[in-house]
Parts: sequence; C-alpha cells; structure tokens
Amino acid sequence: MKIAVINFSGNVGKSTVAHHLLAPRLEGAQVIPVESINSDDSEKGSAMRGKEFGELQDKLMTLRHAVVDIGASNVEDFVSLMRDYHGSHEDFDAFVVPTVPALKQQVDTISTLRALTGEIGVPANRIRVVFNTVTPKDDVSKIFSKIFDYYAENRNFVLNRDAVMYENPIYEKIKAFDRSIIDIRNDPTDYVAMNAEAMESGEPEEHLAQIRQLVAIKRLAARVTTELDAVFELVVH
Repeated sequence: MKIAVINFSGNVGKSTVAHHLLAPRLEGAQVIPVESINSDDSEKGSAMRGKEFGELQDKLMTLRHAVVDIGASNVEDFVSLMRDYHGSHEDFDAFVVPTVPALKQQVDTISTLRALTGEIGVPANRIRVVFNTVTPKDDVSKIFSKIFDYYAENRNFVLNRDAVMYENPIYEKIKAFDRSIIDIRNDPTDYVAMNAEAMESGEPEEHLAQIRQLVAIKRLAARVTTELDAVFELVVH
C-alpha cells in the first residue's frame, strides 16, 4: 500500500501520522519525507524535494508499502507536478489529510481537499481526513465545523468522525527517540529496573533522564497504540 500524507498547512501532525499511525502498521513500510524543512517533526531520513517528483514515482514502484510525508513547503509543487504527470495519483492507494481544530488549518485543509479532487482528480473514496489534537471531551463535529460543513456540501472525501487522534504527551516525548510508539510498546526492556540499576551505578543525570522518559513513553504507549490501531482500520479500509 502507498499512502500520501498531505495538507497545505503546516503544524497539523503530518509527520506524526506518517511515523506513528501509518508506517508501523504497514509491514516494512518506508517513510519518504518530501520537504526541505519539516515543521511538524524532526526530519527522519533524507528529505526529497517536491520538484524531484519523477524520482519519487520511480522509488514508489520499487516498494511494496510506503508512506510519503509531504511537508507544507512542498505541497504546491507536489500538486502541480502531479497534474503534469497525468494519472500519477493512481500510484497512491490513499491520501490521508490530517487536520487540527485551528481555523486557519481547517481552511487550508479544505483547500487541500479541493486540490486533490478538483485539480488532480483523486476519487473521493481514496481521500481520508484524520482529526488530530482532539480531547476526549471535544465534540468533533463542532470543533471541526468547517470540515463537516464542507463535507455536507461536497462529499468529495471520506469523513469518519471516529478517525481521531487524541492529544497525548507521548507525541512530544517520543521526538527525542528515533523509534515508533509501537516499537517502544513492544520493547521487553524493564526500564524501571534499568533506572534503579543506573542510579545504583552512578550513571550521569542525562542518561537517567532518558530512561525516565522511556518509562513514561512505554506506559503511555499501550493505550495510544490501541487508539491508533482503531484509527488505522478506519483510514486504510
């Protein structure tokens, strides 16, 4: 499966979606960042600029599973090149569009949806919106009212109010580690015991702080992994 994660707006969690929601659930999936400076997260891998679209197409044909993380500064080039390479959108099984409650990001999300359907011709059933940075008390239809209103008028993408990623400190904590949430959840290491041993042996505070972060991440990871499993099923099926 090949998935593009896209939004004209920055700071909607595209890299988080790519690295923690999608790639870990596609066996052997490679995340390909298309961005010179990615504001969503720290850069992982060698960034590929939007103007190298031809090379991207070639690369996708060599991979079984891939997640293409299209950073905000390259989206316009990416969309333009996809128009030039007629039918290139068919290389992707799905276009995942993360969004957040802020008004500007919702407006940019709508522009993204219009570009995918109107300019490129992506079928509605292959465009999936993910609602990000939601709290359990939020009414998704209210805090994303612009998106819901746009859907009611156009129905040119798949809207599922349960495709929600909740706010959680794990997403900030895990940035210091080049690992996925699933990887840490499945790690058999007893970090509490490791912390005790490190304290006993007089390890430096910097090392102890890292271990404590891993303790917190592993504890948070169990619930978050279950939540993301459910969102993944909604987004890719």
